[in-house]
Amino acid sequence: MMSSVVVRRRLGLAAVLIALVAAPPSLPPFLLTLLTQTLIYAILAMSLDLLLGYTGLSSLGHAAYLGLGAYAVGILTTRHGAGFWTVLVVGILLAAGVAMVFGLLALRATGVYFLMITLALGMVVWGLANRWVSLTGGDNGIQSVPRPVLPLPWSLGKALPFYYLVLIGFALAALILRTVVHSPFGHALVGIRESESRMRTLGYNVWLHKYVAFVLAGGVGGFAGVLWGYYNGFVTPADLDLSVSIEVLLMVALGGRGTLLGAPLGAAVIVLLKNVVSVYTQRWLLILGLVYVFTIRFAPDGILGALRGAARRWGPRAAAPAAETPAAPEVTR
Repeated sequence: MMSSVVVRRRLGLAAVLIALVAAPPSLPPFLLTLLTQTLIYAILAMSLDLLLGYTGLSSLGHAAYLGLGAYAVGILTTRHGAGFWTVLVVGILLAAGVAMVFGLLALRATGVYFLMITLALGMVVWGLANRWVSLTGGDNGIQSVPRPVLPLPWSLGKALPFYYLVLIGFALAALILRTVVHSPFGHALVGIRESESRMRTLGYNVWLHKYVAFVLAGGVGGFAGVLWGYYNGFVTPADLDLSVSIEVLLMVALGGRGTLLGAPLGAAVIVLLKNVVSVYTQRWLLILGLVYVFTIRFAPDGILGALRGAARRWGPRAAAPAAETPAAPEVTR
């Protein structure tokens, strides 16, 4: 029998999903735009959470996969007239393919060295986007990227139908990643995060598990990039900038590492700060930094972790443990 905490959690998720489906038609255009941005960044943040939260790998080059997916959209649609499904497949495979190459290099290191290698690899992609002018347009980027055309009774060129396309993409990405982290493979990743030596002693191929997670995270990041390219209508090297990787890292940390659900929450906070606070002050980065410092100081498990802690503290004594953060598996061979 499910505990009352699990029931309340599922009811809360259902309420959020209903709101995401039912509320947008009544929202003003600006808020609808922010909500669309939040969902796209949430996909990217969830893909990073697979590395940071579940595998224990901190990456500073994750914006590269967003940019690769976005450039696939810009190049294929404006120069070759490719359709949505072709662009989607190419964008995901391109990002996953680059992640396969980067993983061979980055996973040779651990800790801060892994962080620095991913930073360097991300800057390599950013440099190519700036210098390969004949392909990427250089600093000017690729302009006038059309919205996708699908056999639907409404045009995706309008904000509301495109929002629902992004919402479907977000739901699919969340379902895929949730299936992964709750599978034996996902539990093995958590075991690797807790103790690589232990999992290696138990007979697990630690490097291969980390490599598959790295490639999967890159592919999902490319999917977010495809949606971002269509949403923005243009692609520039700014989409691959280090600041984007830092923002995504903050989204995961603020929302709660190793939860998946924390990534959309962190994305909402960052997008709101970036787009709303910056209207009133140019020091929004300072405010973002203060929010991050206070979160780490008073809620080291992120906003979602703090909410769950409060629920356990004030809820029934038999509160169940967080369902989205699996413990290291007790495995026998």
